[in-house]
Amino acid sequence: MLYPIILAWSSLFLSACNTNPMPPSKNEQVLQEALPATSYWQQKVSYLMEIDLDVKTHRLDGKQTLTYYNNSPDTLKQVFYHLYFNAFQPNSSMDLRSRNIADPDRRIGARIKALNDQEIGYHEIQNFLQNGVPASFRVDGTIMKVNLAKPILPGDSCVFEMEFESQVPKQIRRSGRDNAEGISYTMTQWYPKMAEYDEDGWHPNPYVFREFYGVWGDFEVKLSIDSSYTLASTGYLQNPEEVGHGYSDKRQTQSAKNTWHFKAPQVHDFAWAADPDFIHTSTQVPNGPELHFFYQKEVRENWEKLPPRMVKAFTYLNKNFGQYPYPQFSYIQGGDGGMEYPMATMITGNRSMRSLQGVAVHEMIHNWFYGVLATNESRYPWMDEGFTTYATHLTVDHINGSSPLNPHVGSYQDYLELLVSGSQEPLGTQADRYNTNKAYSTAAYDMGCIFLHQLSYVIGQEALNRTMLRYFDTWKFRHPDPWDFLRVAEKESGLVLDWYLEEWVYTTHRIDYAIESVKPIEGGQGTRIRLTNRGTMPMPVDLLITKATGTELHNISLQMMHGTKGIEAGYDTWEIHPSWPWAQPSYVLDLALPFDQIESIQIDPLGRSADVNPQNNKFSPQ
Repeated sequence: MLYPIILAWSSLFLSACNTNPMPPSKNEQVLQEALPATSYWQQKVSYLMEIDLDVKTHRLDGKQTLTYYNNSPDTLKQVFYHLYFNAFQPNSSMDLRSRNIADPDRRIGARIKALNDQEIGYHEIQNFLQNGVPASFRVDGTIMKVNLAKPILPGDSCVFEMEFESQVPKQIRRSGRDNAEGISYTMTQWYPKMAEYDEDGWHPNPYVFREFYGVWGDFEVKLSIDSSYTLASTGYLQNPEEVGHGYSDKRQTQSAKNTWHFKAPQVHDFAWAADPDFIHTSTQVPNGPELHFFYQKEVRENWEKLPPRMVKAFTYLNKNFGQYPYPQFSYIQGGDGGMEYPMATMITGNRSMRSLQGVAVHEMIHNWFYGVLATNESRYPWMDEGFTTYATHLTVDHINGSSPLNPHVGSYQDYLELLVSGSQEPLGTQADRYNTNKAYSTAAYDMGCIFLHQLSYVIGQEALNRTMLRYFDTWKFRHPDPWDFLRVAEKESGLVLDWYLEEWVYTTHRIDYAIESVKPIEGGQGTRIRLTNRGTMPMPVDLLITKATGTELHNISLQMMHGTKGIEAGYDTWEIHPSWPWAQPSYVLDLALPFDQIESIQIDPLGRSADVNPQNNKFSPQ
């Protein structure tokens, strides 16, 4: 059935495609304007792909032409490609890791081991040319290494051509065919993809089910598939009048196959899904992108409620985390949970409304931190997952109209549970190297979220809000690392913060500040409060004193911050005290306030510090 909203969208969509609403040159200009110095560089790619998929055999024939721009100061004698489908074979690294890790992901477990020859995934590279000349290559698991026929000099470019045959695996993790909800194809990590080369060299990480890191570039993809299928994809459809399926009320040809033609400028990956039963609807975000929804009729009830909630979410995010730069975004039923891709997300659809809203918001927000900032997730997964989790809590509360004292309390609870289990590893651990999935997920999602909320305790919420916006505007399309974020926070707060990143990310030190004693000063001259650092990670201290007549907030910064945060709202008075040297185990605070006027004293009244023993943060006179 064709819906009026779909038909109306087709003309707008075609117009957007023809006018190329976000040309690469514009983004490149924005990128250059953001650079602080000419020493920064990043590689660039341009993909042309023609794909023919046989829905009976689940095999595709592909032709790929890739123009590679070496913007580095290095001469490249080799390049690397990711061949993700090769992970879906018995005894692959993903299979072995999944079966041998202490707490297997239930979505994988031993399922890869059980795949037969018709269910496995693979890429077979049939030939490879560099500027028309054959180049030798070797495939090792999910990585292909190419020894170049001629080195690529700094500032030079070359054209790689390959033909390949691939088999789409039975859907197990993220990608594949025939997922549990009956979606025919979830085509993610589906093509030979150039690995990233940056200032730290090549990043040809084997695929063992963690996240991704890609090269910025432009994609032009032609996908031929049985004409009964509807496609949802990264990028902008170029030929809606040819494919029909609700994209146009006119269709020029009738044939066994349709060829869907997409263009996607300035992205680092390209994903798509296909199913003969997709319902397609759309809605517009004011001063934002057009949102598209692809789903089956079985989940229609909740999916029809999703558009106005996502409009509200996009509006909030554009205001508080930076303007989403693309003119569209798609929510696509598929995959095995929720997973983000440029301009789109794949999410399973058979969910309660609360679950659907939560996963839709979370995966959408990834398009800020994964899609546009695009940090290396093998090294710094917490900068995507954690920052996305932080923004998810705030956005969901905004949609629901709630305002809890600490919207991130669940992340703090998960962190404390990990400490009790004894399984914590440093947040800076490489994503694939965690000993347990629990340690990885708690670190990436929860500790990454806490990193931001706890930073508001250090520099103040207003400074953090400014930091998030400036970080996005400065580093979009640039692959930032932790120190890039930290420099922005330092500029917005005026404080030195290297200690914070080093402690929270690269150690397993713990925070435990305590109110050691509260006593009247002899002679009735006031009250003496002794604070003690019983932990191993230093932090500034907010001390809230409650009296019958109101509240006093006393702030004690760390000496190595070389300053203090600005006054935060919500308190009757705010007093700044001399800083606390980190090596000093205790701190004495003498106040003129009479002891008998004190009703309670509390360290960190908003619970932003991940203190492992909050019970000793409170004092009430007997």
